[in-house]
Amino acid sequence: MIRNYIGQQAVDDFGQVFASYKYSAAVAATTDTLLTVPGGAARFKALIKAGVDAEIWVALNEVADIPAGAGFAADTSELVTVNGEVCREVTAGDVLHFYSTAGGTVSVVFYAVI
Repeated sequence: MIRNYIGQQAVDDFGQVFASYKYSAAVAATTDTLLTVPGGAARFKALIKAGVDAEIWVALNEVADIPAGAGFAADTSELVTVNGEVCREVTAGDVLHFYSTAGGTVSVVFYAVI
């Protein structure tokens, strides 16, 4: 059964039902780790959490990377802080890319958007 996300729900995971699709990985240091958004619905809310062991960078449909230097520059990725979380809308077939300089764990759960 696909669990749905509705507009009245918060974008964090407080009070959410268990997700229909749950994934986790131990991201190896300096390795692009991929996750394809499952089918079953056209759009999903992807709740992405980083473990306590490392910062994780995530990008949508592009290779994830880390900032290049001390100045601001355009980037493909956004940071999921240590023991942090982000929630982003994605579509079925999108590819999430994860990267970490030191390795670490990441969890991604998907809620269908109705």
